[in-house]
Amino acid sequence: MAVVVFGSINTDLALSVATLPKPGETVLTMGYEAVAGGKGCNQAVAAAKLGAEVRMIGCVGGDAWASIPLDAMRAAGVDTSGVRTVDAPTAIAAVMVAESGENSIVVASGANLEVRASDLDGLGGGGVLVCQMEVPVAETAAALVAAKAAGACTILNLAPAGVLPAEARGAVDYWVVNVLEVQALAEQVGLASSDDLPALTRALAQQLRACVVTTLGARGAVAVQADGSGWRVSALAKDVVDTTGAGDAFVGGLAAALAEGQALPEALKLASTSGGLACTGFGAQAGLEGSEEAARMQDRIRVEQA
Repeated sequence: MAVVVFGSINTDLALSVATLPKPGETVLTMGYEAVAGGKGCNQAVAAAKLGAEVRMIGCVGGDAWASIPLDAMRAAGVDTSGVRTVDAPTAIAAVMVAESGENSIVVASGANLEVRASDLDGLGGGGVLVCQMEVPVAETAAALVAAKAAGACTILNLAPAGVLPAEARGAVDYWVVNVLEVQALAEQVGLASSDDLPALTRALAQQLRACVVTTLGARGAVAVQADGSGWRVSALAKDVVDTTGAGDAFVGGLAAALAEGQALPEALKLASTSGGLACTGFGAQAGLEGSEEAARMQDRIRVEQA
């Protein structure tokens, strides 16, 4: 089955700093790297490197910055024929990465605001659609509804946290959220916030009648399906260089596994492996590995019923 990623394409200006600046503080660094980024682009590259057939739907500007993410996607085997060039600048993200591996990010959306659900075509039953929240929400909602109606499996990474229109929530098969986004999602659907994230994940799965996956950083992830079956998956124990793009790599791994028809426990293993490997390089995509390395590393991941 094919994976279609509908979403953002950026060039990231990655700056390595000793510590992230506090409000009002100036921090100096030696330089920066211009690397491919954007949640959509990152997820597409992650899935493609894991062996999935991937098509990207998005927009870039007619400028020099566009070549960086386009070249990265093509090198990974992503079909970029669905990427439009528009009269707006390619999106740019300023990504500050501390020595601890933590990051702080500001995105200038540019061409990402021109992405339209009408760009999505040819996604029938058996395909997997992956969306995020870095392009116009109304277009993301329309894409999810159209894909669901066509019989596709749909994944929404609710990042950055935003409000999906109520009429589109039923079109999401898999919600992927982090520890902040899960609280925002709970608020959207009228659930009380809770520090018990596995319990909150379970309540959301029941409320949304969908699978909800909450990523927990170094603690792995928890997933609960609509029927109440739940799983805990560990994180990959590797030295962290940069956490940028780890969540995107997790989503890409999940999409690749689901496209292969893998059951959720096995899909979570691949997702967690991909997310962990993403932390081993500087930049959102530098640590991503191919399917052979991911398969070897999967043995280090534990999946248990929860």
